[in-house]
Amino acid sequence: MEYVTLNNGVKMPILGYGVYQVTKEECERCVLDALKVGYRAIDTAQSYFNERDVGEGIRTCGIPREDLFVVYKVAAEHKTYE
Repeated sequence: MEYVTLNNGVKMPILGYGVYQVTKEECERCVLDALKVGYRAIDTAQSYFNERDVGEGIRTCGIPREDLFVVYKVAAEHKTYE
């Protein structure tokens, strides 16, 4: 696995598991499966509407949260300075 070192010294994997178009029924299981095979970054977005299912997969995986990364894209209309 290749990593990028962030400004704070934390190493983040450059490859993550994406959950775009993963159904609500499959999302938690897919996240768990991805984490079991070694993924440590999950890529999701507000527009996917599966944040809760991603969270459940992370919560139940048994991997310390500080070892995981969640990449989350916010919808353009919610990006403001306030």
